[in-house]
Amino acid sequence: MSLEGTVERREGSPAGNGNGPVVKQPAPPARPTYGDRRLRLNPNTDHKPDRYDDVQSEYDSAIFSSLERHLPPSMLDASRDAKVEFMKEILSRYLPEGERNRVQRHKEYRKKLMSAYQPLHKELYSLHPSAFFVPSFHKAINDNTEESFRNFLCEPSPGIYTFPLFQPSFCELLLDEVENFEKWVNTVKFKIMRPNTMNKYGAVLDDFGLEAMLNKLIEEFVSPLAKVFFPEVGGSTLDSHHGFVVEYGKEKDVELGFHVDDAEVTLNVCLGKDFFGGDLFFRGIRCDKHVNTETQPEQEILDYSHVPGQAVLHRGRHRHGARPTTSGHRINMLLWCRSSVFREMKKYQKDFSSWCGECQREKKERQGQSVAATKLAFFKAGGGSNT
Repeated sequence: MSLEGTVERREGSPAGNGNGPVVKQPAPPARPTYGDRRLRLNPNTDHKPDRYDDVQSEYDSAIFSSLERHLPPSMLDASRDAKVEFMKEILSRYLPEGERNRVQRHKEYRKKLMSAYQPLHKELYSLHPSAFFVPSFHKAINDNTEESFRNFLCEPSPGIYTFPLFQPSFCELLLDEVENFEKWVNTVKFKIMRPNTMNKYGAVLDDFGLEAMLNKLIEEFVSPLAKVFFPEVGGSTLDSHHGFVVEYGKEKDVELGFHVDDAEVTLNVCLGKDFFGGDLFFRGIRCDKHVNTETQPEQEILDYSHVPGQAVLHRGRHRHGARPTTSGHRINMLLWCRSSVFREMKKYQKDFSSWCGECQREKKERQGQSVAATKLAFFKAGGGSNT
Protein backbone atom coordinates (compact mmCIF):
# COMPACT_ATOMS: atom_id res chain seq x y z
CA MET A 1 0.00 0.00 0.00
CA SER A 2 1.52 3.30 -1.04
CA LEU A 3 1.50 6.41 1.09
CA GLU A 4 -1.18 9.08 0.73
CA GLY A 5 1.74 11.38 -0.11
CA THR A 6 5.02 12.44 1.34
CA VAL A 7 4.65 13.00 5.06
CA GLU A 8 5.09 16.55 6.29
CA ARG A 9 6.05 17.42 9.83
CA ARG A 10 3.23 19.50 11.20
CA GLU A 11 5.24 22.07 13.07
CA GLY A 12 3.58 24.04 15.80
CA SER A 13 4.35 27.10 17.80
CA PRO A 14 7.53 26.22 19.68
CA ALA A 15 6.20 27.91 22.79
CA GLY A 16 6.84 25.58 25.69
CA ASN A 17 9.42 23.69 23.69
CA GLY A 18 12.46 25.94 23.32
CA ASN A 19 14.96 27.94 25.29
CA GLY A 20 16.37 31.42 25.46
CA PRO A 21 20.01 32.41 25.85
CA VAL A 22 21.95 30.23 28.28
CA VAL A 23 22.36 31.86 31.68
CA LYS A 24 26.08 32.03 32.34
CA GLN A 25 26.80 31.08 35.92
CA PRO A 26 30.11 30.36 37.65
CA ALA A 27 30.91 26.66 37.51
CA PRO A 28 33.67 24.44 38.89
CA PRO A 29 36.64 24.46 36.47
CA ALA A 30 36.72 20.68 36.09
CA ARG A 31 32.97 20.25 35.52
CA PRO A 32 32.35 18.00 32.47
CA THR A 33 30.56 19.45 29.46
CA TYR A 34 27.03 18.49 28.47
CA GLY A 35 28.31 16.02 25.90
CA ASP A 36 30.04 13.99 28.60
CA ARG A 37 26.84 13.29 30.52
CA ARG A 38 23.48 11.78 29.73
CA LEU A 39 20.13 11.89 31.43
CA ARG A 40 18.89 8.85 33.33
CA LEU A 41 16.37 6.81 31.35
CA ASN A 42 14.34 6.16 34.51
CA PRO A 43 13.60 9.02 36.93
CA ASN A 44 15.12 9.11 40.41
CA THR A 45 11.84 8.93 42.31
CA ASP A 46 13.53 9.43 45.68
CA HIS A 47 14.97 12.78 44.64
CA LYS A 48 12.98 15.90 45.49
CA PRO A 49 13.56 18.47 42.72
CA ASP A 50 13.95 22.19 43.25
CA ARG A 51 11.31 24.72 42.20
CA TYR A 52 12.10 26.85 39.16
CA ASP A 53 9.24 29.37 39.11
CA ASP A 54 11.71 32.26 38.94
CA VAL A 55 13.71 30.94 35.98
CA GLN A 56 13.41 33.06 32.84
CA SER A 57 12.85 30.64 29.98
CA GLU A 58 10.44 29.80 27.18
CA TYR A 59 9.89 26.49 28.96
CA ASP A 60 7.37 26.18 31.73
CA SER A 61 9.05 25.94 35.15
CA ALA A 62 7.50 22.48 35.62
CA ILE A 63 9.72 21.15 32.82
CA PHE A 64 12.84 21.86 34.87
CA SER A 65 11.43 20.08 37.92
CA SER A 66 10.48 17.11 35.76
CA LEU A 67 13.85 17.02 34.02
CA GLU A 68 15.79 17.25 37.29
CA ARG A 69 14.68 13.76 38.34
CA HIS A 70 16.47 12.45 35.24
CA LEU A 71 19.76 14.24 35.85
CA PRO A 72 22.87 12.06 36.06
CA PRO A 73 23.94 11.26 39.64
CA SER A 74 26.92 13.62 39.37
CA MET A 75 24.52 16.55 38.93
CA LEU A 76 22.03 15.89 41.71
CA ASP A 77 24.20 17.49 44.39
CA ALA A 78 25.27 20.41 42.18
CA SER A 79 24.10 23.93 42.93
CA ARG A 80 20.70 25.00 41.65
CA ASP A 81 22.34 27.45 39.23
CA ALA A 82 24.56 24.70 37.83
CA LYS A 83 21.54 22.45 37.32
CA VAL A 84 19.67 25.25 35.57
CA GLU A 85 22.60 25.84 33.24
CA PHE A 86 22.91 22.14 32.46
CA MET A 87 19.20 21.70 31.78
CA LYS A 88 19.00 24.83 29.65
CA GLU A 89 21.88 23.53 27.60
CA ILE A 90 19.98 20.30 27.01
CA LEU A 91 16.71 22.04 26.16
CA SER A 92 18.32 24.57 23.84
CA ARG A 93 19.46 21.77 21.53
CA TYR A 94 15.86 21.19 20.38
CA LEU A 95 15.66 24.47 18.50
CA PRO A 96 18.27 26.41 16.51
CA GLU A 97 18.94 30.02 17.46
CA GLY A 98 16.57 31.39 14.81
CA GLU A 99 13.71 29.32 16.16
CA ARG A 100 14.51 30.35 19.74
CA ASN A 101 14.27 33.98 18.64
CA ARG A 102 10.86 33.24 17.15
CA VAL A 103 9.83 31.66 20.44
CA GLN A 104 10.83 34.82 22.30
CA ARG A 105 8.86 37.01 19.89
CA HIS A 106 5.81 34.79 20.35
CA LYS A 107 6.18 35.07 24.11
CA GLU A 108 6.12 38.88 23.86
CA TYR A 109 3.15 38.72 21.47
CA ARG A 110 1.22 36.51 23.89
CA LYS A 111 1.89 38.84 26.80
CA LYS A 112 0.53 41.80 24.82
CA LEU A 113 -2.57 39.84 23.80
CA MET A 114 -3.42 38.67 27.30
CA SER A 115 -3.05 42.14 28.75
CA ALA A 116 -5.72 43.48 26.39
CA TYR A 117 -8.19 40.66 25.68
CA GLN A 118 -11.28 40.38 27.92
CA PRO A 119 -12.62 36.80 28.14
CA LEU A 120 -16.24 36.19 27.18
CA HIS A 121 -16.74 33.07 29.35
CA LYS A 122 -14.46 33.32 32.38
CA GLU A 123 -15.59 29.90 33.62
CA LEU A 124 -13.58 28.32 30.79
CA TYR A 125 -10.30 29.52 32.24
CA SER A 126 -10.41 27.21 35.26
CA LEU A 127 -10.94 23.49 34.84
CA HIS A 128 -14.32 22.30 36.18
CA PRO A 129 -14.43 18.53 35.54
CA SER A 130 -18.11 17.97 36.26
CA ALA A 131 -19.06 20.81 33.90
CA PHE A 132 -16.51 20.04 31.17
CA PHE A 133 -16.44 16.25 30.86
CA VAL A 134 -19.04 13.58 30.23
CA PRO A 135 -19.62 11.64 33.50
CA SER A 136 -18.29 8.33 32.14
CA PHE A 137 -14.89 9.87 31.31
CA HIS A 138 -14.67 11.61 34.67
CA LYS A 139 -15.42 8.33 36.47
CA ALA A 140 -12.85 6.37 34.47
CA ILE A 141 -10.12 8.89 35.33
CA ASN A 142 -11.12 8.94 39.01
CA ASP A 143 -10.93 5.13 39.16
CA ASN A 144 -7.46 5.49 37.61
CA THR A 145 -6.84 1.88 36.62
CA GLU A 146 -5.95 0.38 33.27
CA GLU A 147 -9.11 -1.68 33.49
CA SER A 148 -11.27 1.41 33.99
CA PHE A 149 -9.61 3.09 31.01
CA ARG A 150 -10.00 0.07 28.71
CA ASN A 151 -13.64 -0.35 29.69
CA PHE A 152 -14.27 3.24 28.67
CA LEU A 153 -12.11 3.62 25.55
CA CYS A 154 -12.42 2.12 22.09
CA GLU A 155 -9.29 1.05 20.19
CA PRO A 156 -10.38 0.79 16.53
CA SER A 157 -6.75 0.29 15.45
CA PRO A 158 -3.61 -0.43 17.50
CA GLY A 159 -2.46 2.74 19.27
CA ILE A 160 -5.54 4.85 18.39
CA TYR A 161 -8.06 5.43 21.18
CA THR A 162 -11.46 7.10 20.85
CA PHE A 163 -13.84 8.14 23.61
CA PRO A 164 -16.53 10.70 24.48
CA LEU A 165 -14.87 13.57 26.35
CA PHE A 166 -16.57 16.99 26.40
CA GLN A 167 -20.15 17.85 27.25
CA PRO A 168 -22.05 19.77 24.52
CA SER A 169 -22.32 22.82 26.78
CA PHE A 170 -18.52 23.00 27.12
CA CYS A 171 -18.05 22.69 23.34
CA GLU A 172 -20.49 25.59 22.82
CA LEU A 173 -18.72 27.79 25.36
CA LEU A 174 -15.30 27.15 23.84
CA LEU A 175 -16.60 27.80 20.32
CA ASP A 176 -18.12 31.08 21.55
CA GLU A 177 -14.82 32.06 23.17
CA VAL A 178 -12.79 31.34 20.05
CA GLU A 179 -15.25 33.27 17.88
CA ASN A 180 -15.17 36.19 20.32
CA PHE A 181 -11.38 36.21 20.31
CA GLU A 182 -11.20 36.20 16.53
CA LYS A 183 -13.72 39.06 16.28
CA TRP A 184 -11.74 41.05 18.84
CA VAL A 185 -8.49 40.47 16.98
CA ASN A 186 -10.06 41.76 13.77
CA THR A 187 -11.58 44.77 15.54
CA VAL A 188 -8.33 45.93 17.12
CA LYS A 189 -6.35 45.07 13.95
CA PHE A 190 -4.09 42.71 15.85
CA LYS A 191 -2.33 40.01 13.85
CA ILE A 192 -3.39 36.51 14.88
CA MET A 193 -0.75 33.79 15.00
CA ARG A 194 -1.99 30.58 13.42
CA PRO A 195 -1.51 27.21 15.16
CA ASN A 196 1.11 25.67 12.85
CA THR A 197 2.64 25.69 9.41
CA MET A 198 -0.17 23.68 7.78
CA ASN A 199 -3.33 25.41 9.07
CA LYS A 200 -4.26 28.88 7.81
CA TYR A 201 -7.30 29.16 10.09
CA GLY A 202 -7.62 28.67 13.83
CA ALA A 203 -6.04 30.07 16.97
CA VAL A 204 -3.58 29.12 19.71
CA LEU A 205 -5.57 28.70 22.92
CA ASP A 206 -2.64 29.60 25.18
CA ASP A 207 -2.37 32.99 23.45
CA PHE A 208 -5.55 34.31 25.04
CA GLY A 209 -5.24 32.86 28.53
CA LEU A 210 -6.17 29.18 28.48
CA GLU A 211 -2.67 27.86 29.24
CA ALA A 212 -3.31 27.14 32.93
CA MET A 213 -6.53 25.28 32.17
CA LEU A 214 -4.84 23.18 29.50
CA ASN A 215 -1.91 22.41 31.82
CA LYS A 216 -4.36 21.01 34.36
CA LEU A 217 -6.24 19.11 31.65
CA ILE A 218 -3.02 17.37 30.62
CA GLU A 219 -1.66 16.79 34.11
CA GLU A 220 -4.82 15.36 35.65
CA PHE A 221 -6.72 13.85 32.72
CA VAL A 222 -4.48 13.19 29.70
CA SER A 223 -1.31 12.06 31.47
CA PRO A 224 -2.99 9.16 33.33
CA LEU A 225 -4.02 7.73 29.95
CA ALA A 226 -0.66 8.46 28.30
CA LYS A 227 1.23 6.73 31.12
CA VAL A 228 -0.72 3.54 30.47
CA PHE A 229 -0.95 3.54 26.68
CA PHE A 230 2.14 5.45 25.48
CA PRO A 231 4.96 5.00 28.03
CA GLU A 232 7.49 4.14 25.31
CA VAL A 233 7.19 7.61 23.70
CA GLY A 234 7.27 9.75 26.83
CA GLY A 235 3.70 9.28 27.99
CA SER A 236 4.91 9.09 31.59
CA THR A 237 6.87 12.36 31.40
CA LEU A 238 4.62 14.85 29.56
CA ASP A 239 5.69 18.31 30.66
CA SER A 240 4.68 20.86 28.00
CA HIS A 241 2.03 21.37 25.36
CA HIS A 242 0.82 23.31 22.34
CA GLY A 243 -2.96 23.80 22.47
CA PHE A 244 -5.01 25.19 19.59
CA VAL A 245 -8.17 25.02 17.51
CA VAL A 246 -8.34 24.48 13.74
CA GLU A 247 -11.22 25.34 11.41
CA TYR A 248 -12.37 23.61 8.23
CA GLY A 249 -15.07 24.39 5.70
CA LYS A 250 -16.02 26.79 2.93
CA GLU A 251 -13.62 29.75 2.90
CA LYS A 252 -11.55 27.97 5.58
CA ASP A 253 -9.03 25.17 5.37
CA VAL A 254 -10.71 22.34 3.45
CA GLU A 255 -8.40 19.42 4.20
CA LEU A 256 -5.08 18.62 5.85
CA GLY A 257 -2.20 16.84 4.16
CA PHE A 258 -0.48 13.68 5.31
CA HIS A 259 1.78 14.53 8.26
CA VAL A 260 3.10 13.76 11.73
CA ASP A 261 2.71 16.08 14.73
CA ASP A 262 5.40 17.86 16.71
CA ALA A 263 4.24 15.96 19.77
CA GLU A 264 4.74 12.74 21.69
CA VAL A 265 0.99 12.31 22.32
CA THR A 266 -1.87 14.09 20.52
CA LEU A 267 -5.39 14.69 21.81
CA ASN A 268 -7.82 15.67 19.03
CA VAL A 269 -11.39 16.62 19.98
CA CYS A 270 -14.15 17.64 17.60
CA LEU A 271 -16.06 20.67 18.97
CA GLY A 272 -18.60 20.92 16.12
CA LYS A 273 -20.41 22.44 14.33
CA ASP A 274 -22.60 20.93 11.55
CA PHE A 275 -20.45 19.46 8.78
CA PHE A 276 -19.96 16.64 6.33
CA GLY A 277 -16.67 14.94 5.52
CA GLY A 278 -13.42 15.75 7.25
CA ASP A 279 -12.59 12.15 8.17
CA LEU A 280 -9.16 11.47 9.64
CA PHE A 281 -7.05 8.79 7.99
CA PHE A 282 -4.22 7.02 9.84
CA ARG A 283 -1.39 5.13 8.18
CA GLY A 284 0.99 3.70 10.78
CA ILE A 285 3.53 4.96 13.33
CA ARG A 286 7.03 5.89 12.17
CA CYS A 287 10.27 7.24 13.58
CA ASP A 288 12.12 10.03 11.73
CA LYS A 289 14.16 7.55 9.70
CA HIS A 290 11.11 5.69 8.36
CA VAL A 291 8.50 8.45 8.15
CA ASN A 292 8.00 8.03 4.38
CA THR A 293 8.08 4.23 4.16
CA GLU A 294 5.22 2.11 2.84
CA THR A 295 2.05 1.45 4.80
CA GLN A 296 1.39 -2.13 5.91
CA PRO A 297 -2.15 -2.60 4.56
CA GLU A 298 -3.41 -5.27 6.95
CA GLN A 299 -2.37 -3.48 10.14
CA GLU A 300 -2.01 0.25 9.67
CA ILE A 301 -5.02 1.64 7.80
CA LEU A 302 -7.84 3.39 9.65
CA ASP A 303 -10.37 6.01 8.59
CA TYR A 304 -12.17 7.81 11.42
CA SER A 305 -15.29 10.02 11.30
CA HIS A 306 -15.45 12.94 13.73
CA VAL A 307 -18.25 13.22 16.30
CA PRO A 308 -18.69 16.47 18.26
CA GLY A 309 -17.47 16.02 21.82
CA GLN A 310 -15.56 12.83 20.99
CA ALA A 311 -11.78 12.61 21.32
CA VAL A 312 -9.03 10.73 19.52
CA LEU A 313 -5.80 10.01 21.42
CA HIS A 314 -2.74 8.83 19.49
CA ARG A 315 1.04 9.11 19.25
CA GLY A 316 2.24 12.27 17.54
CA ARG A 317 4.32 10.08 15.23
CA HIS A 318 1.20 8.27 14.00
CA ARG A 319 0.99 9.40 10.37
CA HIS A 320 -2.38 10.94 9.55
CA GLY A 321 -4.30 13.55 7.57
CA ALA A 322 -7.83 14.92 7.14
CA ARG A 323 -10.13 14.36 4.16
CA PRO A 324 -11.95 17.38 2.69
CA THR A 325 -14.78 18.88 4.72
CA THR A 326 -17.36 18.95 1.93
CA SER A 327 -19.94 21.20 3.62
CA GLY A 328 -20.59 23.02 6.85
CA HIS A 329 -18.03 24.18 9.40
CA ARG A 330 -15.84 21.84 11.45
CA ILE A 331 -13.76 23.03 14.42
CA ASN A 332 -11.41 20.78 16.38
CA MET A 333 -9.37 21.37 19.51
CA LEU A 334 -5.91 19.81 19.57
CA LEU A 335 -3.40 19.33 22.33
CA TRP A 336 0.13 18.39 21.34
CA CYS A 337 1.60 16.94 24.52
CA ARG A 338 5.38 16.86 24.72
CA SER A 339 8.07 15.28 26.88
CA SER A 340 11.47 16.96 27.14
CA VAL A 341 12.86 13.78 28.74
CA PHE A 342 11.77 11.59 25.82
CA ARG A 343 13.19 14.04 23.28
CA GLU A 344 16.54 13.93 25.02
CA MET A 345 16.52 10.13 25.33
CA LYS A 346 15.54 9.67 21.70
CA LYS A 347 18.92 11.04 20.62
CA TYR A 348 20.63 8.04 22.24
CA GLN A 349 18.47 5.44 20.48
CA LYS A 350 18.90 3.83 17.08
CA ASP A 351 16.16 1.22 17.13
CA PHE A 352 12.54 2.23 17.77
CA SER A 353 11.09 -1.23 17.27
CA SER A 354 8.85 -0.92 20.33
CA TRP A 355 6.68 1.64 18.52
CA CYS A 356 7.82 2.32 14.93
CA GLY A 357 6.01 0.01 12.53
CA GLU A 358 8.90 -0.09 10.06
CA CYS A 359 11.50 -0.71 12.80
CA GLN A 360 9.36 -3.65 13.91
CA ARG A 361 9.16 -5.01 10.37
CA GLU A 362 12.93 -4.68 9.86
CA LYS A 363 13.63 -6.35 13.19
CA LYS A 364 11.43 -9.33 12.30
CA GLU A 365 13.11 -9.54 8.92
CA ARG A 366 16.58 -9.59 10.54
CA GLN A 367 15.45 -12.26 12.99
CA GLY A 368 14.06 -14.36 10.14
CA GLN A 369 17.32 -14.04 8.19
CA SER A 370 19.30 -14.99 11.28
CA VAL A 371 17.19 -18.10 11.86
CA ALA A 372 17.50 -19.08 8.19
CA ALA A 373 21.28 -18.59 8.27
CA THR A 374 21.57 -20.69 11.45
CA LYS A 375 19.56 -23.52 9.89
CA LEU A 376 21.65 -23.40 6.71
CA ALA A 377 24.89 -23.54 8.70
CA PHE A 378 23.51 -26.46 10.71
CA PHE A 379 22.66 -28.46 7.58
CA LYS A 380 26.00 -27.67 5.93
CA ALA A 381 27.77 -28.96 9.02
CA GLY A 382 25.97 -32.27 8.59
CA GLY A 383 23.67 -31.81 11.49
CA GLY A 384 20.56 -32.74 9.61
CA SER A 385 18.88 -33.17 6.26
CA ASN A 386 17.12 -30.47 4.37
CA THR A 387 15.33 -32.90 2.11
